[in-house]
Amino acid sequence: MISFEHVGLRYNVGPEVLSDITFTLEQGAFHFLSGPSGAGKTSLMKLLYLGHLPTRGVVKMFGQDVVTASRTQRMMIRQRIGVVFQDFRLLPHLSAFDNVALPLRIMGKKPHEIKNTVREILEWVGLSEQMNALPSILSGGQQQRIAIARAVVGKPRLLLADEPTGNLDDAIGYRIMSLFEQLNRMGTTIVIATHNQQMMDHFNHPRLTLDKGHLAVLPPTQKAALREAY
Repeated sequence: MISFEHVGLRYNVGPEVLSDITFTLEQGAFHFLSGPSGAGKTSLMKLLYLGHLPTRGVVKMFGQDVVTASRTQRMMIRQRIGVVFQDFRLLPHLSAFDNVALPLRIMGKKPHEIKNTVREILEWVGLSEQMNALPSILSGGQQQRIAIARAVVGKPRLLLADEPTGNLDDAIGYRIMSLFEQLNRMGTTIVIATHNQQMMDHFNHPRLTLDKGHLAVLPPTQKAALREAY
């Protein structure tokens, strides 16, 4: 579903921040993206959600070369992707309900479908009682859960999440991860960027690990694999 071949990325005339990135993600894959600060995780995420195009190499998504694709074609690809940004990017003038409903309205869903689906997802993330609240009166953790609900409400084919449990307590964090795993079992391909070693150890998924702009693809940790076996 996603293929990177010898991809490089640089900003303006600076040095490459990503070098010779090569990997593939099959439909239904679930990967963590890890690495130290400054390793290039945010830059790789930008390539994955088409926030940037590579400066060299080939990126194919859903069978299409994104570099040679037209602007309209890239917009259509982007509609298949859900993103949880680290800074949430909620619309301040919209309620929690309307922020989450926005992707469904863009997709042209009927009002009763939107109402039922949004209520269900807000209940799942524990915010059914705040559905009419504006982002400004919600805590950081609540805003984060709204951003997650908005990203997953349309059941995207690819879900990208940048530190999605960073502002959440452990109980809510594991609940959100369980939601991601449910989506994955239904066929959504998922990439989660995180520094949370405990979270990565708890869930049995391979890792895309960046270090100084270079990528390694690692299998699940032995600890996680052993826990899964028993």
